[in-house]
Amino acid sequence: MKKVLSVLLAGGMALSLTACGSNGEKTTINETSSSASADSQVEKIDKSQELVIYTNSGSDGRDEWLVDKAAEAGYKVQVMPLPASDLTNRLIAEKNNAVADVIIGLNNIEYEKLKAEDILMSWEPDWVDGVDDSLIDKDGYYYPISTTPLLLIYNNEMDNPPKDWTDLVKPEYKGLYQLRKLGGGTPNTIFASIISRYQDPDGDLGISDEGWKFAKKYFGNSHLIADGEDAIGSVIDGSLPMSMHWASGVIAEQRERDYEFGIMTPDVGEPFVVESTAIVKTTKHPELAVDFLNWFGSSEIQLAWSDAWGTIPAQEDAIEKVDDDIQEMVKKLEPQKLDWEFIAENIDDWVEKAELEYVQ
Repeated sequence: MKKVLSVLLAGGMALSLTACGSNGEKTTINETSSSASADSQVEKIDKSQELVIYTNSGSDGRDEWLVDKAAEAGYKVQVMPLPASDLTNRLIAEKNNAVADVIIGLNNIEYEKLKAEDILMSWEPDWVDGVDDSLIDKDGYYYPISTTPLLLIYNNEMDNPPKDWTDLVKPEYKGLYQLRKLGGGTPNTIFASIISRYQDPDGDLGISDEGWKFAKKYFGNSHLIADGEDAIGSVIDGSLPMSMHWASGVIAEQRERDYEFGIMTPDVGEPFVVESTAIVKTTKHPELAVDFLNWFGSSEIQLAWSDAWGTIPAQEDAIEKVDDDIQEMVKKLEPQKLDWEFIAENIDDWVEKAELEYVQ
């Protein structure tokens, strides 16, 4: 975890507002000379224009929080919450008639798909000094705001909880663990983090027969969470004592329900995803989009976001100020080493095969 949250202690970086589409053609948005004051630059931004934000981090009131907080800072935004895969597919479908200006919350896998489709604008925020540069897209299309461990939580009175995701196919856990529907960022990434352990260049979609046998049991022995179902309540009352969840959601649920979950900590670590921000290259308000993300990605706002939703900020100075329960979780979790390139190339096919053959 310390490696993931390490900081590049470099000198201050000058803000560059030079933008380009993902085909590499650059256009200058707003070059700030060394003599120009910050106030004069702010005055050039027309905040009366509305920005449309697509996000997969808009559930449980996050969308309303973002709209209200942005309004306090003078921004007018409309937030469209969508599951990660749906969000990516919608942006690709709208490529020639884009609705969104800004994207918040997708992970590297989804952003790489959007880069390949030439949908993103290259830019640079003014808060990159405080972020580990290994988390930043080398081509400058998306920038991290938080890291999100993906977890299996369980009822804290469970006698023999599993030690790894691969344990779930054991007979004693049949029908006792809950999975979210494939198509969302959390279930897709967790599935990919497991199935990619069975990598075989000669296997179906790069996965060995053993891996696909595991997948059949993994989905077949599970309870699939239905829309509107209280999965967390089922963990607490013990009727379905285990469930996948994202770390910030776990923190929020523990606070709201005054309950401390058991958290599985596999020897291989947990799959961590980095949630980032990006700008759609066809936006009609590129200067405003950059200005908004300079505000949203700042350590002050990311700390407020963390206080509200239990996220783990990507900025070191914000991490040092998060609540004790988040600090405690950060200390106990380690990131799983994953071949993200292999996963990005195959995850859609893996999910399609699982949905067609294994999900009931």
